[in-house]
This record gives sequence, structure tokens and C-alpha cells, in this order.
Amino acid sequence: MTFDDRAIDWLADLLADAARAEIMPRFRRLGEGDVRQKTSAADLVTEADVNAERLITARLRERYPSAMIVGEEACSDDPALLAGLGDAELAFVIDPVDGTFNFASGVPLFGVMLGVVVNGETVAGIIHDPVGKDWLIGAKGAGSHIRHAHGALEKVQVAEPVPISQMTGAVSWQYLKEPKRSRLARNQTKALSQFGYRCAAHEYRLLASGHGHFIVYNKLMPWDHLAGVLIHQEAGGFAARIDGDPYLPSHVDGGLLVAPDKDSWDELRRELWAD
Repeated sequence: MTFDDRAIDWLADLLADAARAEIMPRFRRLGEGDVRQKTSAADLVTEADVNAERLITARLRERYPSAMIVGEEACSDDPALLAGLGDAELAFVIDPVDGTFNFASGVPLFGVMLGVVVNGETVAGIIHDPVGKDWLIGAKGAGSHIRHAHGALEKVQVAEPVPISQMTGAVSWQYLKEPKRSRLARNQTKALSQFGYRCAAHEYRLLASGHGHFIVYNKLMPWDHLAGVLIHQEAGGFAARIDGDPYLPSHVDGGLLVAPDKDSWDELRRELWAD
């Protein structure tokens, strides 16, 4: 079966099914053996991540048996699974629990993310909020919307451009090395205010719905960004790697700057990286 826009509602419901069955029953109920470290004490995996990804993957394989499926936890065990994403005829990229640190800490800021890639291009993105029980959905050429639990669709739009002194944003400097780390942390004070949710799902939602202006990410894994960047772009925003090149599904490095428009992106690139 090939992918078309009519499948988006099915995919959105699939993410909600996984949240109901595997994520929310474990929220604030994780046992001692249900949380494990991956690369550090801030990089965690829980039984909710593993089981939600298994459920989503199994359902996708039933409906799309020939599709490439890239899940964060499967790739953590076998990084070779990422190979070929940039050329895939059809691929689904899954982050079963984005914001695992929050989830494991009992903080209700986490989401389920899914990106759809067709012939190497992201064509759809879905971010499900299991706590709010709604979805942020974007489709190539069709805009981005919040699908509320009661079924209504609400179109979203990025914030109007303003000078950096009036912007609210986030700089994910924790994955950077010095001197860039200190430079970005210092220059972020040029903005009006900051946020840091430790959850790309909610940070992209904030930007796509016009409640924040920019994000800087250094670590680029497709499950963290494909859905959010597509949704943000369809809401009118602009995103590119730090060197100005377009962000593609195959990219896992190079950093990412997300802004309301190209002029805002240029100003942020100039001011945040200034000596």
C-alpha cells in the first residue's frame, strides 16, 4: 500500500492507541527496573518507550509491509537501521516517547512523534500529546493543524517576525563543545526570554502555534526533528542547518536553527554565533 494524505488520520489514531495502551498506564507508575540509562543519566529509556514503539511498528508493518520503519529504540540497539532513510521510497520514523526524561520524572511534558518520508522527502508529521489527548499534524502543501480530542481542526501559524530582542526561544547547548557552548549560552541572553522543555515535541508545538520564535538544536536524529520541522514549515516557518543548507531526513549532524522566516533565521544565525 502506498501512502496518501487519507492515511494521516489512521496514523494519528495509531499514536493515540499506543499512548493509551503502553504509555499512560506507566506514567508515574514506573518501577525500579522500568527505567534504564542509554548514554548518560539524562538519556533514558523506559518500558513505555520500548513497548509503544513495538506496537506502532507492528501496526505499520501490517498496513505497509514494504515500508522502511525507523524507530528510536530499535536504532539505539542497531544504528545500521538508519541506513537508506534518505533514499527510502516510503519510510516511517517513530519517537515513541519524546521527552523520556520528563516522563520518567513524572513531568507531563512528553509526546509521541511520527514522520513520513516519501522518496527521501518528509511529507507528513504528527505529534500526539497523550496528556492533552490531541494532535499537531502537518502535511506537505496542506498546512498544519491541531486536531482536538473532540474532533475539531484548528489551523496553526508561526509567530510574526520580531527583532531578536523581542524573541522567545531555546538553545540546546548541552550537546555542544566549548567554545561554542558558552558562546551560544551567552548570546541567548540577547532574546527577550527562553524556554527549555527537554521535549522537542512540545517545543515544536510551541513554535508552530505561534507562542515562541526559535529553537537551536545541535543533535539531529530523525525521530526528534522530521515531524516537527515539517509541521513548523507548513505553519509558515523556516528551518535550515546551521550552515544554511536544507535539513533532510538523512542528516544526523550539522545542527538546526528553526525560526519564523528566513530574515529572522539570518538575524539569529548572526547574533547567536557572534564572538
